Amino acid sequence: MLARLGGRTFASLRHRDYRLYFAGNAVSFVGTWMQQIAAYWLVLDLTGSPLAVGALALVQTLPVTAFGLVGGAVADRVDLRRMVIACESVLATVAVLLAVLALTGTIAVWQLYALGLVQGCALALDAPARHTLVFRIVGRDDLANAVALSSSLGTTARMVGPAIGGLVVAAAGPGVAFAGNAVSYTVAIGALLAMRIAPAPTTRGAATPVLAGVAETFRFAFGQTRVTVTFLCVLLVSMFAFNFDVLLPLVARLTLHEGAEVFGLIASVFGAGALCGALILATVSRARLALVLAGGAGFGAFQLLLAPQSSLAAVCLVLFVIGVFYVLWGSSALAVLQLAAPDHLRGRAASLYIFGFQGGAPLGGLWAGWLVSAGGTELAFYVAGTIALAVVAGGALVLARVPTRPMRAGPIT
Repeated sequence: MLARLGGRTFASLRHRDYRLYFAGNAVSFVGTWMQQIAAYWLVLDLTGSPLAVGALALVQTLPVTAFGLVGGAVADRVDLRRMVIACESVLATVAVLLAVLALTGTIAVWQLYALGLVQGCALALDAPARHTLVFRIVGRDDLANAVALSSSLGTTARMVGPAIGGLVVAAAGPGVAFAGNAVSYTVAIGALLAMRIAPAPTTRGAATPVLAGVAETFRFAFGQTRVTVTFLCVLLVSMFAFNFDVLLPLVARLTLHEGAEVFGLIASVFGAGALCGALILATVSRARLALVLAGGAGFGAFQLLLAPQSSLAAVCLVLFVIGVFYVLWGSSALAVLQLAAPDHLRGRAASLYIFGFQGGAPLGGLWAGWLVSAGGTELAFYVAGTIALAVVAGGALVLARVPTRPMRAGPIT
């Protein structure tokens, strides 16, 4: 029984190119979180302002709002591997520049914002291409498993990266964390170069103009009720209830009255819960809309429980559970959208998820920073949890009026 469960949990690793993707990103994601921890903490150190932290989140994610859907349309037209290599080369260059500025003591807040904007532009193109590349590597049958395992990479990095980043920032400064991220990108790029994946066959997406492709993405998003509910659940919950990049450093500094080490710890605990959720999904290996709604409901409910906590032990315990529900909600939504899409919309389905997950972050980061300024992290978590529960309840009511049937393009239940 355990052997069968283990084989099902790691089924997509039987693909050679996915093993390379998995290994390269295992290193790169840790470096990315090290850089994020260093950047947010550095802004907080330089300004002492929660709104300044929210502003950094704004400039990093604003390009996703502006160009995220364009990234999906481009991904449906070009060689995916080359597109990912080009984007990650830009991200590596940003990390090198941050390291040089920080290590020479010449870094300023405006430079963090400017390079954050460049980073956001690269990610707007990189993320949909990476997700579509995974589909190209593993195919439909193993997609749900591969999405869950890829999510486990991100969540393990969320656990390990902040812990390492917090220690590195405390012991050696943010410049070393930025340099570590630059090195991690060379590993990811090397893995991409080693892949043997064949170029994708020409699809209808390759002949569609980019702007027309974006319009087609919206027709897909609002053409099926179950796709619409999934997309809006991701967009609204992400915008108003998933601003942890902004809130966790403020929990460490303002609620727990601790430093970078504790910030790294609580972020890692959240990541540990998310890893457990990812492994659960990998074992289930099936995309279910019910998991999107159940995950969103748990994500909101436990934020209400987190809001009044002021001890490190209680914060860690609740954050762990929130991490589990976060993956059940977010990763299930990605698989639902990709499996619902026809082949020529595969990249745009991934970009729709990225747009939903990160497109509202510019407003959400400022919203979270303003709530903390007005009423502390307690108010921010109460509002976030209430909104998440309201969105899920609305989605469930809409679905209750729709006949139960699988979506046309994939086995979504």
